Amino acid sequence: MNTSDREQLGFLSVVSIGIGGMVGGGIFAVLGLSVEYAKGGTPVAFLLAGIVALITSYSYAKLSVRYPSEGGTVEFLIQSYGKGIFSGGLNILLWVSYIIMLSLYASAFGSYGSVFFSGDHQELWKHVLITGIIILLTIVNALSVKAVGKAEEWIVFFKIAILLFFVFIGIWFIHGSNLHVDQWANPIQLIAGGMIIFLAYEGFELIANTAKDVKNAQKTLPRAYYTAVGFVIILYILIAIVTVGNLSLSEILHAEDYALAMAAKPFLGDAGFILIAVAALLSTASAINATLYGASRVSYIIAKEGELPRMLEKNIWHRPIEGLLITSVFTIMAANFFDLSSISTMGSAGFLIIFAAVNGANVRLNKETDSVQWISMTGLVFCLLALGILLWHTAVNHPNQIWVLIIMVAFSFVIEWRYLRKMRQIKSNMTDNF
Repeated sequence: MNTSDREQLGFLSVVSIGIGGMVGGGIFAVLGLSVEYAKGGTPVAFLLAGIVALITSYSYAKLSVRYPSEGGTVEFLIQSYGKGIFSGGLNILLWVSYIIMLSLYASAFGSYGSVFFSGDHQELWKHVLITGIIILLTIVNALSVKAVGKAEEWIVFFKIAILLFFVFIGIWFIHGSNLHVDQWANPIQLIAGGMIIFLAYEGFELIANTAKDVKNAQKTLPRAYYTAVGFVIILYILIAIVTVGNLSLSEILHAEDYALAMAAKPFLGDAGFILIAVAALLSTASAINATLYGASRVSYIIAKEGELPRMLEKNIWHRPIEGLLITSVFTIMAANFFDLSSISTMGSAGFLIIFAAVNGANVRLNKETDSVQWISMTGLVFCLLALGILLWHTAVNHPNQIWVLIIMVAFSFVIEWRYLRKMRQIKSNMTDNF
């Protein structure tokens, strides 16, 4: 199908994709974790993370216009750094980060779903639900993604409507003392709290994968990026204000995995708790479905570019089935065996590394993308600074998580190095034979 034959996406459709990608499972999963770190300053933590995302969206907007491709981030890294161990390792890290994000969504689905079961069996049901939803949506992705895809827009509308209702009602019941500066964590912990939940903003990069199908892309894409990220920053800040303003710190920490639903109880009662819990289940399920598709596509495109084994490029009914299955298996393992804090730290760190590299790519390609170089350089510095603070805070408070992150990054580059080395040996043997 030629590009001209495809259905063209308008401004609102592209903005919806960006908002839907960000307001997926992240806000439902990591809100309680952010409060644990930032305390009364949680709205500021979300603002700080949002600023990093907003500046990075400038690089994505410029690169998307210049290099429109369904590969998105993968294409940008290859265009800037070429095909090799650096871009290849980063692209594998992107794939691994998708797996971590999927694990976070699945963990949130299990946590919210388990509240409907008795206390003695909640933990068991949490793991049953985590595993079950991944298996179910893997089958759906392999057989009939199109059918579920049609429901995505309605689910996005439904969850945004519920969250706006939560904010509109809850803002009138907040206790200002809970948000007072005296209740904030220290500055370093505040920034760390923002960065550990950074992946709640990650989904705006999904806009890049639509670039080929966007009507009047040169004007539409930048406006869509900034509108989507700006709207979500405001939404997240308001959600954080209502949550911290209506619950004590101890109540939020007790209900860490489902803090958002608990925050609706003081002003909406049990019905509010159920409403938010149902919205969380729908939202996280749709996020798992969309991210499974995206992650399997990433593995497909990386393999197509010659940076992963070609087996990941094989498909059944035009679905990259091997990449999908491998992604699902790793997701089940991570979601069931890593705690929420560890998952979020790894995912946020992974995407901060990727986004730093994308900002760096736009710095290198600023003439081709017609960019203001200092903006992308600021994004690069902010990403690296945020990553450094997150790593330092994690090393001091949760040193075991640092080792998991180091292994995750090392795994990505070692896999790429070994694969490229093997390919060179194969080519050398073929040359010798001829």
